[in-house]
Amino acid sequence: MKGPLVKAPVHLAAPPFLPNGLKRFVSLRTKFVVFFSLIIILTCSGMSWYFIHSKRIAMTERVQDLGSILVKNLAHNVRYGIILEDRVILEQFIDGVLGVDEVVYAQITGADGQVLAAKSKGKLKTPLGTVRAGDQPFYPASSIAALLIKHPAPEPTVTRLRLTGESTIPLEDDDSALRVSTPGIREETFYDFALPVLKRAEPRLEALALQEEETHKTRTAPTSQPAFGVVQIGLTEVPMQRELAEVLRTFLLLTLGIITAGILSTNLLARRIITPLRNLAAGARKVGEGDLSTFVVPTTQDEVGQLTALFNVMTKSLQERNQAISANLETIRRHVTQLTTLNQSSAAITSTLDLDRLLSTVLQLLSENLGFARMVLFLWDSERGIATVGQMLGMPPEAEEAARRLAIPVHEDGGFAAEILLHGKPVLVPNIEIVTDRISPAVLPWLRQVGLSSFVAAPLRSQQRILGYLGADRGAQPCTQEDLDLLVTIASHVAVAVDNARAYTELATLTEHLERRVQERTQELQTVNERLQDHDQRRSKFVSVASHELRTPMTSIKGFVENMLDGLTGQLSERQEHYLQRVKHNVDRLTRIINQLLDWSRLDVGRIDIKPEALTIDAFVRDVVESFQTLAAEKSITLDVLPCEQPLRVYADRDKLEQILWNLVGNAIKFTPHAGHVSVRCSAHDASFAQITVADTGCGIAADELPLVFNEFSKVESAMPTSQGAQLGLFITKSLVTLHGGQMWVESRVGAGTQFSFTLPLAATQPTQQ
Repeated sequence: MKGPLVKAPVHLAAPPFLPNGLKRFVSLRTKFVVFFSLIIILTCSGMSWYFIHSKRIAMTERVQDLGSILVKNLAHNVRYGIILEDRVILEQFIDGVLGVDEVVYAQITGADGQVLAAKSKGKLKTPLGTVRAGDQPFYPASSIAALLIKHPAPEPTVTRLRLTGESTIPLEDDDSALRVSTPGIREETFYDFALPVLKRAEPRLEALALQEEETHKTRTAPTSQPAFGVVQIGLTEVPMQRELAEVLRTFLLLTLGIITAGILSTNLLARRIITPLRNLAAGARKVGEGDLSTFVVPTTQDEVGQLTALFNVMTKSLQERNQAISANLETIRRHVTQLTTLNQSSAAITSTLDLDRLLSTVLQLLSENLGFARMVLFLWDSERGIATVGQMLGMPPEAEEAARRLAIPVHEDGGFAAEILLHGKPVLVPNIEIVTDRISPAVLPWLRQVGLSSFVAAPLRSQQRILGYLGADRGAQPCTQEDLDLLVTIASHVAVAVDNARAYTELATLTEHLERRVQERTQELQTVNERLQDHDQRRSKFVSVASHELRTPMTSIKGFVENMLDGLTGQLSERQEHYLQRVKHNVDRLTRIINQLLDWSRLDVGRIDIKPEALTIDAFVRDVVESFQTLAAEKSITLDVLPCEQPLRVYADRDKLEQILWNLVGNAIKFTPHAGHVSVRCSAHDASFAQITVADTGCGIAADELPLVFNEFSKVESAMPTSQGAQLGLFITKSLVTLHGGQMWVESRVGAGTQFSFTLPLAATQPTQQ
């Protein structure tokens, strides 16, 4: 195990200079603050104007509705008072109307144009005040009443008037703007409601029925019925203006507070986001300069913090890559040494035909160059069925003497000697104490005498004949498969030397074989190096994509959009809501792409662990699929979960299995056209695995594209290109299935649909969790 790399965490600041050839630029923080400050100011200002404008319209409609109701009620009540010209009754009704705060005068005119009764609260003593001068009454011009007597109408006539000095000036109906009083002259705007009292009997008017009428209409068709007289009521706008002024002051203060708080919050948020990005940029520059020990301290827990952590992982991976290259170079040097030894052994074999001298020379070379502590060569007498020691190296004298007296009987008893000499199979024994039953009783005491704990053995085979076997160990260090492979190669050389008849032919073949192995090993090392470079390029590509995407404050944008959709900023029009929904959809889509990139990165560095548990697959699948019913209904897609043929419990990670189903069912709905069909079913794959299948009637996948669908960043053509994302979902899904020990495959036909299937281990086949 490698020791941890000690890194000094540093906070990197932005460079005080700009690279040559680059112009000065406006910082991202400044752009962020200015952009969102303008949004806050414009939004708050627009909302304030809209509310005040709506408030003023509502107040005006309220005044007009009140005036219409009052004049209708008064006209109904004073009918007989006008006929009898009973001024006392008329004044009593007028007093009742003047009890309403907005009413400033009431006047009843007879059919002859004479005023039968009239009262006025008088002019305001101060603009927008509440105190009126009773000794300064005012009334509307008599021309309004005269016109209605001459041309009576069944509905109230509303006239907007302005009191200036000693006279009233009629205003246009659509002139609703506030009037500024001239200094020294108390101006007042009010509405005159005039209604003729007709001689023909009118239907009984109830108070509630009058309130339901549309009183905002100020022009009605005249009637041919003569009138008893005209009732006029004047309602002032002053209370409405005072209330509107108060609302305006409140909203201005609230708007200023919101704008100030928004700008401060934007500034703090920008500082929190931009400062880590500056540190990250400075760290990236140092890495580009070759300093792979750079470490940037994450200061946040958001996407920028994750990007910083991934940057640190990247630098660590680059360091590990350099260490891997160094290790590969060491492996190359070791292989060169091994190949040199093989060549030297070949030279020794061709230099003499003396078997003892040849074997002694070969064993000495192997021990010196390859690090074997002890070596022994057994010769096989197939006629007698015994094996004896032919040559040894590294043994103490007493052990060597005892070994030369050994005669190992070989027969079919499942032991190592039979496996090597009868079946010609090499043997690797990491620990002899756990396989003593397979070691010949004649050899076991001798092995314990020399302190042998682990060994490798390879048969000496020549011309389909086994001549013996070569054994070796590394002392206290256990032997490995690499040692066995090397010994097998050496044994073939020794076998050639033992078989004198074909020594030179075997030597030529062996030399050619060695040259080919050198080329293969070199090619393997070159392939490993290319894979490391490709891994580095893919990681750099990921960091570039993630850095570009995560610079945008996704969380803030999504929060503002959701607040506006929830009505926190006021009622939205249909087009505004549509545009905001599209913004939210694309923000969610970008977030999913980012999450897929992060999952891909974790898979790439092996940082995803699973926590399996026993799950009832039928109920679990139904719970997950149920959350897609609303999405399927929007496209009129039938989404079914077919019942399992038998109760099944799988051994899987709950969250990872939910992610697998989300990806597959979501893709099926996404690529299935309107009124299509998506089904999910589970069944027993075999005695150890359950199978889950997601099938759709979508656009399908071309046969030549099927082998590419599970590749990362695959460019698979689709009939619905707008539904494609980063094309990592199926790669991640299959990787998660593989982590569970399952398999995943796809079947599809263009225009007919696609079917994805995967397997998961059954809970009964897993060890019980304590």
